Amino acid sequence: MSAEPYLILFLTLSELALIVLVVVFFSRLRRSEGLLHRMQNNQEQLLEKLRVNAQLEQELVSSFKRRHAELLALDEKLEERRAELERLLKQAREMSRSPQFLRQVIQNGHKKGQSIDALARSTGLAPDEVRLILEQAAS
Repeated sequence: MSAEPYLILFLTLSELALIVLVVVFFSRLRRSEGLLHRMQNNQEQLLEKLRVNAQLEQELVSSFKRRHAELLALDEKLEERRAELERLLKQAREMSRSPQFLRQVIQNGHKKGQSIDALARSTGLAPDEVRLILEQAAS
């Protein structure tokens, strides 16, 4: 046998091996493309989730800022209300300790039949002071 049939056989087997290698290469290439495609889809999904999370975070921050501003406004109103109530309370205390108001309370209580001791306890005066006021009112 001459070398030609062996050479043809060797070249044929080499071509078949190359064809097999090309087929294997293209099949792996297709799998790689599929994997790349899935990774791109996953990346897009991840980016969409990140966008949604960023939007939710922004809404949360703006909601927090809005509520914080509302709370500051409410705190300011409460402070104004507290100051007004303290002023009214001070005014009421001053009025309740005024001699005219005490006279009026004692006279009204006496007309309703309260005793001198009861009137003295409710006004914070001594019983003698209550008697004196009642005597002055009678004259």
